[in-house]
Amino acid sequence: MAVSYKKLWKLLIDKDMKKKDLQAAAGISSGAIAKLGRNENVTTTVLMKICYALHCDIGDIMEIVIDEKDIEMRQAND
Repeated sequence: MAVSYKKLWKLLIDKDMKKKDLQAAAGISSGAIAKLGRNENVTTTVLMKICYALHCDIGDIMEIVIDEKDIEMRQAND
């Protein structure tokens, strides 16, 4: 399974915000922004700060993406 933050980037476009604006509004580090940009895992604290700053829910900024390898592994283990 993988995480995708495409929804976050679309939301920033809709709000006419840049990543630096989000960083300042949410009080998160540039490292966290970089991880988000690479669809890497970040702490729930970072996600909560983003949701609070953007007045949104977690589902508005991220989604879990299940790929074929995950499905095949689960079927093999069953």
